[in-house]
Amino acid sequence: MSETAPSQHREVLRLAVPAFLALVAEPLFLLTDAAIVGRLGVAPLAGLGVASAVLLTAANVFVFLAYGTTAVVARQLGAGSLPGALSAGIDGTWLGIGLGAVTAGAVALVADPVCRLFGASEAALEQAVTYLRISALGIPAMLVVLATTGVLRGLQDTRTPLLAAVGGFGLNIALNVWFVHGLGWGIAGSAWGTVIAQTGMAAALVVVLVRYAGRSAVPLRAHPGRVLAAARGGIPLLVRTLALRAVLLLTTWVAAGLGDVPLAAYQVTATIWTFLAFALDALAIAAQAITGKALGAGELERTREATALVLRWGVVVGIVLGVLVLLLRPVIGPLFTPDPAVQAAIAGGLVVVALGQPLSGFVFVIDGVLIGAGDGRWLAWGMLATLVAYLPVVYAVHAAGDWLLEGGTTEGQVNALTWLWIAFTVFMAVRATLMWARVRTDRWMVTGASR
Repeated sequence: MSETAPSQHREVLRLAVPAFLALVAEPLFLLTDAAIVGRLGVAPLAGLGVASAVLLTAANVFVFLAYGTTAVVARQLGAGSLPGALSAGIDGTWLGIGLGAVTAGAVALVADPVCRLFGASEAALEQAVTYLRISALGIPAMLVVLATTGVLRGLQDTRTPLLAAVGGFGLNIALNVWFVHGLGWGIAGSAWGTVIAQTGMAAALVVVLVRYAGRSAVPLRAHPGRVLAAARGGIPLLVRTLALRAVLLLTTWVAAGLGDVPLAAYQVTATIWTFLAFALDALAIAAQAITGKALGAGELERTREATALVLRWGVVVGIVLGVLVLLLRPVIGPLFTPDPAVQAAIAGGLVVVALGQPLSGFVFVIDGVLIGAGDGRWLAWGMLATLVAYLPVVYAVHAAGDWLLEGGTTEGQVNALTWLWIAFTVFMAVRATLMWARVRTDRWMVTGASR
């Protein structure tokens, strides 16, 4: 193993570094929105927290378009079938277009009643509905980005998604500042800027995929039977993602019940947690691509070695990120809001976020390994079990809300948000335990071009 370890380290870095820079584009979009909208006041920032939770749920339930496609394409590539890999990727992209159009219409239609479910104030609700209805227009582009990015990762190309993400992030900043503050459009300007940037990213990635297909003489037309097969294959990952999004929505619901200040602070801390999650997910992306390719080629020993390696990377990178958050904690709050109470709550919540990063690194890497292996059915059941375990924990924070808030004092608001993040860390610990038990077995390692 010592002879192969250096090459494995290089392979992980070759895939993970560009993937990291591309993955952080989405949370950077949200961080940019939060920083720009936060200058408009507490209500717009709280409204952004509600709208972002709904929007990310609507888009990320289809994350199998990226993760599932990466695994399928990597297996086909490992088995020596580049045309088969590209055909699977094209089918996934068509599926993303169809799902995106339907989802966008549904989200725009039910934006008001869905946002009301969170129980935020009327001022925050108005801001949330405005942002969500406009942002729904970008959902098709978001799903196309997921699908095409999954294809390219499966082809071991993480550089192209990076270039698209850098361009999209730069455009997003420029448009948001111009629309929100230059033109005075408020939170609507932030939504329009993000929609335009996401659409540009999607168009660029589709052009690259078309060029790949042209070089291999792979047709671009949709195959309804194969598209439906791709949809069926994504059902376990869809269930897994729905359960995860239920956890995140429940947490946002509890934050909304604590008041506008804790909700605004939760929006910022949750966005930072998402940023860190996507950073750690870069290692999971590398694990997906390496695992899928190795199992497609029938290399069980290489799969085991790569799994052990990326797990070590995940924990170490998690420690580094946690330390950085603790060091930067005093200056993060003022970047997003001038409100002292919100700043204090952000600082308190970030302590727990930072301490949980090594655990997050461990969880995300194993998640990537199992997705790359096509172990979707177990991931679905495992996440459902974790959701059930989380329900009493998060409800306890909700039930103790008045006691934690201590009459609405700043100290009480800090304590309430801190305990909410402690509850979420319990969820991550349960998830880690179940996943570790699974990865220690051999049942997830199935070889061949398809699982």
